[in-house]
Amino acid sequence: MNRCGVIDSPAGPAQVLAFLAALLAGILGAASAFAQTKTEIVPDIWQGDVLRPKPDLHNLEKLRFVTDSDYPPFHYFDEEGVLTGFNVDLARAICEALAVDCDIRPVEWDALFSSLDSGDADAAIASIRIDAESLNKADFTERYYATPARFIARKDNALKDVRKETVTGKKIGVAKGTGHEAYLKQFFQSAEAVSFDSADDAQMALKAGKVDLVFGDGIGLTFWLNGVTSDGCCEFRGGPYLDSKYFGEGVGIAVKRDNRQLVEILNYALEQVHASGRYESLFLRYFPMSFF
Repeated sequence: MNRCGVIDSPAGPAQVLAFLAALLAGILGAASAFAQTKTEIVPDIWQGDVLRPKPDLHNLEKLRFVTDSDYPPFHYFDEEGVLTGFNVDLARAICEALAVDCDIRPVEWDALFSSLDSGDADAAIASIRIDAESLNKADFTERYYATPARFIARKDNALKDVRKETVTGKKIGVAKGTGHEAYLKQFFQSAEAVSFDSADDAQMALKAGKVDLVFGDGIGLTFWLNGVTSDGCCEFRGGPYLDSKYFGEGVGIAVKRDNRQLVEILNYALEQVHASGRYESLFLRYFPMSFF
C-alpha cells in the first residue's frame, strides 16, 4: 500500500520544516498563484459535469473516518496536538455536504485497511494510492487528487524548455525502482538516467551540480524546492506529466470491499464539495504554490 507520491516514510523534523517553509513561501506568493487558472492550481478532475442524483441517506447518521498522522500537509498533528491537514478537512467537508456527524481518528498506516475490515471505521482517507495492491484490499471512490511528475533544475541552468529533444546527453537524476524512472527511460532515451537510492539523494546531487535535472513527484519536489535543505538552488522546468500507467490513478477514499453503496455516497459528497468551491478553497489553503 502506497501513499500517492514518494514521501512514504514517517515525517521527520526536516520534512515538517520543509512543509512549513513551503506554506509560508506560498502565502507570500499567493497573489501570483491566484492569477493562474483553476486547472493550473487545483488537480480537480471534476470539471462541472452534471451532478449525480442524491443517494438514499436516511440510514446514515455518522461517518467514521480513519487517517494517518505523519504525512504533512495531508494529515498531521499541529503545534497544539490537534489532528489536521488537507485529508482531515476534506473528510469534514464531506460530512457537512451529507449533513451527518463526523468522526476522524488517526491509526497506524498499516492498520488503515484492517480498520475497515473489522468495522471499526467506515472509510479511510489517508492519501492512499489507487493501484492493484490497494484495490485487492478495498474499494475506492473516484480519485480526489493526483500528483504530476515534474522536472527540476538548478536556477543557473540555461535549459528552460525541457523536452525529449532538448535533453540529449543531459544527466537526469531519478529515484530507482519508481514509475518516474521507468517513464524517464521510456520517453527520454536521449538523456542519461542517473538512478539514486532515494528522491532525497537525487535532489542533493542536483544541488551539488552532479546532475543536470531531477525528475520526480511534484508534491515532494515542491516541499524540497521551498524547504531549508535546497537553499533555494533550484526550480521547476517543463511539465507537468500525468500518466496513470507510470504515476498511478491518483488517490481515493477507501471503504470495505463490496460496499458500493458507501462508495456512491462518498462520490456524491465529493461532487458536492467540488461544486460548492470548498475543494478548491481547501486545496489552495494547504498548497498555495502550484505543483502543476
